[in-house]
Amino acid sequence: MFDTIIVGAGSAGCVLANRLSADPARKVLLLEAGREAPLASDVPSDWPTMFNTAVDWSYYTEPQAGCRGRRVFWPRGKMIGGSGALNAMIYIRGLPSDYDGWAAMGCPGWAWEDVLPVFRA
Repeated sequence: MFDTIIVGAGSAGCVLANRLSADPARKVLLLEAGREAPLASDVPSDWPTMFNTAVDWSYYTEPQAGCRGRRVFWPRGKMIGGSGALNAMIYIRGLPSDYDGWAAMGCPGWAWEDVLPVFRA
């Protein structure tokens, strides 16, 4: 019997499982449909070699009007680390106005000036 069951060992699922299991009184089960991430997930240039393999769900979007009706390939990770292990180690930082907006809505410490030093660290 488990107190908490987490489905998906992606970035968020793994962090959540780790934090919840820090309480020795809590039994946590982390389920993942895929397997351990392959070596290619650690090599940015090898990112495309994981497409349409056992570690990719091989999803496509519905036909997109803005793409002349084409369905767009939408790689999603099926492995420990989830899509975070299938992203070529790329991230996109939000706009300063996004962070300032969160601070203005009552999230202290999330203004651009607050988070920028963390990004630079």
